Order: sequence, then C-alpha cells, then structure tokens
Amino acid sequence: MIGAGQAGLSSAYHLLGSGLSHVVLDANPGPGGAWQHRWPSLRMATVHGIFGLPGMPFDPPAPDERAADAVPAYFGAFERRFGLEVRRPVKVSAVRPGDRLLVETDHGIWRTRGLINATGTWTRPFWPVYPGQETFRGRQLHTVDYPGPEAFAGQRVVVVGGGTSAVQTLLELAEAGAHTTWVTRRPPVFREGPFDEEYGRAVIAKVEARVKEGLPPRSVVSVTDLPWTPQMAAAQERGVLVRRPMFERVVPDGVVWADRTRQDADVILWATGWRAALDHLAPLRLRGEGGGVVMDGTRVVADPRIHLVGYGPSASTVGANRAGRAAVRELRALLGSAHPGVAGGAEQELGVAAGPGELVEQLR
Repeated sequence: MIGAGQAGLSSAYHLLGSGLSHVVLDANPGPGGAWQHRWPSLRMATVHGIFGLPGMPFDPPAPDERAADAVPAYFGAFERRFGLEVRRPVKVSAVRPGDRLLVETDHGIWRTRGLINATGTWTRPFWPVYPGQETFRGRQLHTVDYPGPEAFAGQRVVVVGGGTSAVQTLLELAEAGAHTTWVTRRPPVFREGPFDEEYGRAVIAKVEARVKEGLPPRSVVSVTDLPWTPQMAAAQERGVLVRRPMFERVVPDGVVWADRTRQDADVILWATGWRAALDHLAPLRLRGEGGGVVMDGTRVVADPRIHLVGYGPSASTVGANRAGRAAVRELRALLGSAHPGVAGGAEQELGVAAGPGELVEQLR
C-alpha cells in the first residue's frame, strides 16, 4: 500500500484483520499525512471536520490547537495503538505493469499482486495559467506554501479561489492587516444548514458520478458549500467577503478584468486546490479517454488489482474510512478466490497478496 494519511491508515487497519500480508509505504517523515504540512495558522476551530479512524474515535482537541499538530498526533497514536508498521520516508517513483506489479522506490523495488494507492493530493497543487502571469513583479504562491497571515500585513493580496481554504486565508489575512481582494470563477454558495451525513452523501454522489464516467474527479471540497458561521457574518459586515469574478489577465503590478478594471497587488495567493497525485501510476496507463481513471467504487476498472482510496468520492475523512474497508474486502475476494489454498510463509509484500503466503517479494 502506498500512502499513510487518513485513507491509507483506514486501509491498513482493515488489512490487519484480512489475513493478507502487507507493507505500507509513506513518503512523509512522520505520521499525519498531508496534515503535518498545513499552514501554521490553521486551527482546529476552523477545520471543516475530522472523522475518526476506524476503531479509535477522534477526541476534538482545543479549538486553538494547530491542525498541523493535533491531527498528526492522532494519526501517530492510531499507528501505535494498532501496531501499524509504516515504512517511511519511502518515495515511490513508478508502478509498472506485469503479472505482478513492480513498485519502484528510493528504497528498492517490490513485486506485488495487488495495490492500494492512497497518495492523496497535497503534493500536486493546481496552478491555473492566466495571460501575463510570468510578468508579475510581486509574489505568487499557492496555499501549499502559505506561511500564515503575519507575513502579509499591510500588503495588497489577491486571493483566488472559492473553497474553504481560500475563505479561511482571506479572513485571517484581512484580520492581520492585509488589503484583500477575493476572486472566484463561480459565485460562492454558503450553507446555513448542518453538514450532516445526508448532505455528505449528496456531495460524494456528485464526485462519484464523474469518476464512474472516467472524468478527472472534482474534489469533494469543490462541490461542498461554504459553511455560514458567525465569523463569516462578521467578515461580511466588515466588507471582507466581497467576491469579484475572475480577472482576465495578470500585469506586472496587479490584475486586470475584461472591462479594464484594475487592482494593484503585491501578492497573488492561488487557493485553487489540488489534483490527485497519481504520476507514479502513469506506466500502468490507467487513464481513459475522458482524462480520468474509470472507477467502480475504489476499484480501477482497467486493472482490478489496483484500488484508489482517498481519490474522487473518497477524498474526505469520512469517505476515506469507507473506502479503506471496501478496497480490502474486494481485493481479498479477488485475489483469494484467484489463488485458493496457497500455503506459505512470511514474504514481504506491498498492498495485498493473492492469498496468505502468496509470494510477493522485495527485489532489492
């Protein structure tokens, strides 16, 4: 298995009881997945919501605790409680096809009959391309590199994006004394009602419909309305939540709209989301004509030995838990029935073997 964030740890938990030997590889230096890299000003009070991993509830930390501390601490405690052995840092460079999949890493090569991929999106920030972008004399950065609001006090900052991360950074930049301009491609939609299980199912269904058609998935966040909170109401009263449509081009000292309206800027913050980190799977040629990977649940239709968790509809904490359970169940059924009664030993494997003891080896 590749990746040990929420989806990876959920899958590893279910692998423990499956009778399948497995190896979990993670590129990060420690537990926490992408959460250990979140910007330092992100506090638990503003996190959209964290669902507990299977078998171990997530006790909400203090609202002012840093998300980059609280969530990795929980993930680390989960690994210790259930004895999950995660090999890290191990970076996977490629997975190649064959009777057994070849998994190439900076710590050697594995062969395996099944693979659960849980590499998330954090390492693939999406940067839109706009005319004149290369001429901008100020600073351009993506949310992935956002250091917190203090560095931007007194500066003119254009925040691009309509998701939760964009709004969170917009509000804290304004509170820190930055002069903000908020720009989105579509008008934002705020929701006053609860983000309950019924609403969550409706959101996930929108993403799932795309991956079933083989289209590149939109993120769960991108189809989730923004929560209308007292903090949002206060920001609206201060004039912070004034949304403008996308500008037409970037100029050396700012941005310009189609009607020639101009906004001078020192900084452009691209809070424009992420894409699935699947480059290492490129040798498998899993993408279809629509540009995405055709999925049936977590299973890749083109190669049922491969399951993607934390991808498309499972790219949320609640979706990741369900996906981990489903992926292990399907792989156990597929590989166990394909190779029944294999006697065997304790060879190393990545992901899942065809049955207890089925040879999957580390080549070097």
